[in-house]
Formats: sequence, structure tokens, C-alpha cells
Amino acid sequence: MNHLIPAQAGAQLVSLAVYVMVAVWYVAPWLARRKRTEALIALLWLHVFRYVALQIFSAQQEGFPISMGGAMEIVIGDVAGAIIALTAIALLRLRANAGIALAWLLVIETATDTVLNIRGGIEEHLMGAAGGVVWMILVFYVPAIVVSVGLLAWQLVTRRHEAIKPNGALQIAGGRLQEQS
Repeated sequence: MNHLIPAQAGAQLVSLAVYVMVAVWYVAPWLARRKRTEALIALLWLHVFRYVALQIFSAQQEGFPISMGGAMEIVIGDVAGAIIALTAIALLRLRANAGIALAWLLVIETATDTVLNIRGGIEEHLMGAAGGVVWMILVFYVPAIVVSVGLLAWQLVTRRHEAIKPNGALQIAGGRLQEQS
């Protein structure tokens, strides 16, 4: 039996469980004390770094047995997620409703990307094949992404009636974004 398969799967499940506990005990109460926009932005920042998936090409060179098609599927999904997240943050900072739409798009994109990556990993027999940086990403970053997208969806649903616009209009004055009274 390949001991690497249960080691990787076990580590991913433990990380997932730990992130869920942190989310329930600390993150959810912290989010509840924040304005809707601030809460969404905080959750979106974790997704901005999904371009770390580009490391798959280096891993492939070092012997990680993923096909070029599988690698491209991962990279396209994660880089798209990073771009969506960063754009949503910028729009939310401007108090634009399009930021909410992009946050929803990120939830859908991430759920789809996760399912496709699991399917691809099963088809290519990749469970237990990861080592080094790929192992660290799969064990620590991917479970964080899964939990954060759940929190993001929860915030989008439960706080959907909260406005993202402040009382006054926003204007750019002296090169800085300011709220008008």
C-alpha cells in the first residue's frame, strides 16, 4: 500500500477540520462585527493568491505526474479565481454593486474549479503523488480556500440586504477616495 495516499488525504482532512474550527470560533464572530463590504473583502483576499497554482509547471518539471491538460485546467481555474477576487475587491472598495456580482461569480467558479480538480486528480491518479511545494499547497492552502469560499457564500446570503454604499457618495479628491457628507 502506498502510504503517501492516506498521509496526504489525512493531512488535507485535518487541515479542513482545523480551518472549520477557526472559522466557527474566530472568523465568523469577527466577520459579524464588520460591515458587509469589509467582511467580503477580507474573505476575498485569500483568493487573490491563487496564482500560486502556476507552481504546477515547476512541479511538473520536477516529476509531478500531471498531464499538461490537467496542469492547464488547474492554472486557468486558479488564475481566473485570483483575477476575479482582486477585481471584486477593487469594485467593493469603490462601493460598486458589481463587486457583489463578482464575489458570487468567485463562489461559483471556485466550487466548479474544486470539483474539476478533484475529478482530474482522480483520473490522473495524483493522490499521494504530491511532494514539496505541491504537497504544502494541497494540504494547507486548498482547504483554506474551500472554507473561505463557504464563508464568502454565507456572508453573501445572510447579509444580502445590507447596502454596500455609504451614506454619502464617494469622490476622488486630492488623489484619494473620500466619502462626501
